[in-house]
Amino acid sequence: MRLYEVMVIFDTEVPDTAVNAVLDRALEALRTHGGQPGRVDRWGRRQFAYEMRHRHEGYYVVVEFTGSPEAAAELDRVLGLADEVLRHKVVRLPDRLARRSTPTGRRAARPAEVG
Repeated sequence: MRLYEVMVIFDTEVPDTAVNAVLDRALEALRTHGGQPGRVDRWGRRQFAYEMRHRHEGYYVVVEFTGSPEAAAELDRVLGLADEVLRHKVVRLPDRLARRSTPTGRRAARPAEVG
């Protein structure tokens, strides 16, 4: 199992219920393929540095999860099909971060140091 992070930018013209429905659908697809969703961080509305699909702002959501590459690919596919999503990016986090924390934000137990 690997640690991943996905940032999703939603269109601000869609209602919050549609945003929640897309997130629920994406996380369910992740669970179906053996992934484990972690922290969901809603950043809210943010201005873009440049225009994207004739929009000047978007609603940002960051999700951490653990899973296989197949689970990450399925999440990428589901988000790519959603009309409410302006842009998304799935990134595998380095192993050193995976050892340091878990997707829930708590530190992982480290072996006791001998010395």
